[in-house]
Amino acid sequence: MIPVKNRIRTIAISGVFAALVFIGTELRIPTAIGYINLGDAVILISSFLIGPLAAFPAAIGSALGDLVAGYPVYIFPTFIIKGLMGLTAGFVLKSDGEKKINLIRRILAGLAAEIIMVAGYFGAEVILYGISAAAGSVPFNLVQGFAAIAVSLPLSYTLLPRLKKLAAIK
Repeated sequence: MIPVKNRIRTIAISGVFAALVFIGTELRIPTAIGYINLGDAVILISSFLIGPLAAFPAAIGSALGDLVAGYPVYIFPTFIIKGLMGLTAGFVLKSDGEKKINLIRRILAGLAAEIIMVAGYFGAEVILYGISAAAGSVPFNLVQGFAAIAVSLPLSYTLLPRLKKLAAIK
């Protein structure tokens, strides 16, 4: 069981990350069906810091981003897909007593999360728009996924040690 002080700290950090995921989602490049954004990079960063609990800020921040952006049809799929991304990446990165997480695990976490994103949106868009429209969004989702991994990896080495120290997370 996590001590109360650490639970409160984790909830606060999750709230901050939900806001950051929302902001990252709002920094977007429009595409034919939706947009490419930086929210996935923040989801991966949050999973490096708070592990599987990153599911909550990922789901909430991303779903709010769809609401504000005017894509209400995506709110529920986004909530599920992004939550699964944060949960999966967090589990892959979950430390088993080791001090540092190696590059291979960081890349695997990003790939696992982004495969969930691409497959999840493909499935949702098949239901919403049909297979040809869904297939058309796959390249844009792949670009977003690779961009998220490319942004989050260097930040995980430079930013996270400082954030962990600031948040007093071990």
